[in-house]
Amino acid sequence: MTISRNARLLLGSLLGVGLAFIYVPLAVVIINSFNASKTFSWPPSHFTTMWWSKAIENTGVREALKWSIFAGLSATAIALVLGTCLAFAVSRYQFFGREVISLLVVLPISLPGVVTGIALNNAFTKQLGMSTGLLTVVIGHATFCIVIVYNNAIARLRRMGTSLQEASMDLGANGITTFRLITLPNLASALFAGGLLAFGLSFDEIVVTTFTAGPGIQTLPIWIYNNLFRPNQAPIVNVVAATLVVLSIIPIYLSQRLSQDTTTGGRF
Repeated sequence: MTISRNARLLLGSLLGVGLAFIYVPLAVVIINSFNASKTFSWPPSHFTTMWWSKAIENTGVREALKWSIFAGLSATAIALVLGTCLAFAVSRYQFFGREVISLLVVLPISLPGVVTGIALNNAFTKQLGMSTGLLTVVIGHATFCIVIVYNNAIARLRRMGTSLQEASMDLGANGITTFRLITLPNLASALFAGGLLAFGLSFDEIVVTTFTAGPGIQTLPIWIYNNLFRPNQAPIVNVVAATLVVLSIIPIYLSQRLSQDTTTGGRF
């Protein structure tokens, strides 16, 4: 399709405005992490790495990072198992209510976080009589991490079809051997990409965590929120936020590359 020069200029301008709207605030956060002023005067008069060294030495940051990593890895592990099983069931078998189950699996990620958080808190504390803590945080994160893994896995399974598995079993391989040598290698990159996205989603979740975390459990996003308006902690908050912005690029880039269909060059 051919478009006029004016249309290209207009589309380019809109693209630039959209990217600036997203990335200029992130750039300001990264620059402010090197700002020597505690009041964040703009533009910065001079730069320093002092706040970075203080952030590394901050015990609150290290403790919050530990909880975030543990919760993210645990929720991702649960999501990989359950999301993959659900994807196999929905894509490989015909049964009554299959589409309803598919909708119920995807629904949690479309609900507002506050709704999910309140529902989980009520379920844990009132219906099940549990005390909120690290376990409830992991379960809460897993509810929406499953969606990410499920979507990646079911998309790859539908693209794969069943011809390779059928050929393997026609040649005498049993179900386990076929899964180990045929299905899993073709599915591995999609699962790894889904796991990366699920971990990233869990790592920066704050709303659901607020309702499911008990006393003494403070993940990194909650630590950032609690210290954002404290003058002595604000420079360190900028450092932590800048680090998260930079590190977030890695799983997103890898997940996009791994989700790429090597045969057609398409993406899920």
